[in-house]
Amino acid sequence: MELGMIGLGRMGAQMAERIQRGGHRVRGYSRRRETVEAAAARGLSATTDLDELVASLAPPRIVWMMVPAGAPTEATLDALRARLSPGDLLVDGGNSYYRDTIRRARTLTEAGLRFVDVGTSGGIWGLREGYSMMVGGSPEDVARLRPILEALAPAPDAGWGHVGGPGAGHFVKMVHNGIEYGLMQAYAEGFAILGAKAEFRLDLAQVAEIWRRGSVVRSWLLDLTADVLRHPEELARIAPVVADSGEGRWTVTEAIDLEIPAPVITLALQQRLRSRETDPLTEKLLAAMRQQFGGHAVERE
Repeated sequence: MELGMIGLGRMGAQMAERIQRGGHRVRGYSRRRETVEAAAARGLSATTDLDELVASLAPPRIVWMMVPAGAPTEATLDALRARLSPGDLLVDGGNSYYRDTIRRARTLTEAGLRFVDVGTSGGIWGLREGYSMMVGGSPEDVARLRPILEALAPAPDAGWGHVGGPGAGHFVKMVHNGIEYGLMQAYAEGFAILGAKAEFRLDLAQVAEIWRRGSVVRSWLLDLTADVLRHPEELARIAPVVADSGEGRWTVTEAIDLEIPAPVITLALQQRLRSRETDPLTEKLLAAMRQQFGGHAVERE
């Protein structure tokens, strides 16, 4: 089987490499010449010409996109819709908002194209470990894509599944990322508490290693945390600023729409937003109010 891979960033290139290891042919595309050259160094065939990519694939084509959510995905879909033929299958493996995915699936179907959404988890470790994939689309389209999914997964029958119709894959991945926010926040807070107990002089890396074996809180995230704690000098150079990809926000919005309480995920998102404030007005106002009503002292910058 062959497919085109749109987007040869680190994850896209690694996915293409794993697909090729599974015995399939991959032809990549990126707008950036240096990205194409980097892909070639990994043994991947790639081009900066979208027309050339489409022409190199035998119909009915399969084109897998790994591009940022939002406008980049929309623009890529528009460009491909103008070049592909009825029966060609488009796959969005990025972190698109599931409501956008449902709309796009409808539009592409009306144009005679097929569409599958794949919520993809595994990050930079996927090349070695395989990817977890939550797949949305029609049974027929997913069956057509199955050999590629089996090549990407940790095992042909594990780590991936067809979870529902168009949009379902991205919906499940959205909630997956929301859960991830909560788990990460809990680990970070727990180790901060341990580190603050100065009288015990706890070795945080040692504690993480203890928990990694047999503990009920063991996980891959804890494995990664343990690795970070083994290098405190590198951790000390990291700014306390945490970005978010948007999926945590979407998960919180969905929880509100469904009237499902999700305090842990919501607070984890809020903490990330708080980490990016360089001049927090909230705390300044709190200090000023205490001074106003109680005469309490305030600290000056």
